[in-house]
Amino acid sequence: MTGHTTGARPARAAELPRSRTEPDGAAVVRLLSYNIRSLRDDPEALVRVVRACAPDVVCVQEAPRFFRWRKRAAWLARRTGLTYVTGGATAAGPLILASLRAQVEHAEDVLLPRTPGLHRRGFALARLRFGTAARLGVVSFHLSLQARERREQAGVLLERAAALGSAVVAAGDVNERAGGRTFALLGTDLRDAWVAAPWSGEHTSPAAAPRQRIDAVFVGERVGVLGAGVPRGLPGLAEADLVAATDHLPVLAALRVPAG
Repeated sequence: MTGHTTGARPARAAELPRSRTEPDGAAVVRLLSYNIRSLRDDPEALVRVVRACAPDVVCVQEAPRFFRWRKRAAWLARRTGLTYVTGGATAAGPLILASLRAQVEHAEDVLLPRTPGLHRRGFALARLRFGTAARLGVVSFHLSLQARERREQAGVLLERAAALGSAVVAAGDVNERAGGRTFALLGTDLRDAWVAAPWSGEHTSPAAAPRQRIDAVFVGERVGVLGAGVPRGLPGLAEADLVAATDHLPVLAALRVPAG
């Protein structure tokens, strides 16, 4: 998969579709992927960013996972107007939040094998229903810093995503630049949402001076991408909050999930 080196495109935030249910039962779903660095930076700025993006689903990476982590996850859900679905310490960091629009049909946490000397990784998985017939499988992930382990984890991720069906989205921190071998592996079965429908900014790291895309949203064959990228220019979203909230910029995607 070819990486992009053009940096941020002109923000066209107003053009990103809003959440809705269509007459045929399909759903337009806003999904946000965000590495929040365990709320170690400015949590109030983080809350403002999430709320400005108006997501139906948030795939969190580096969620709180130590002392009183459930209380902190509940705080984040409450302050952003969302509900806790699954993940956190039980998935070694990845977490899923969702709006009341989403009905949770299945939730599961997966811990991956630990490599000595490296941080343990895992996935948070859910199957969500929007309206009466639009179902979306969701995987929140954060892959290894070590290249070999990262590719092994990507293979497991593809297996888990496939088990959720063809209407699936996997979102998270790849820990590798776009165009790398892990991006290419994930692209064998899934589509990179930024490549499919680039919108607003591309680079996600570091937040203060982004120069690389290491965070991404990947979708299955039945999920349409209406736009994906780093949100900028949204009403109520200040550039200072994007920088203060955490060391990554988020990725916001508008997805079309078919009925049935």
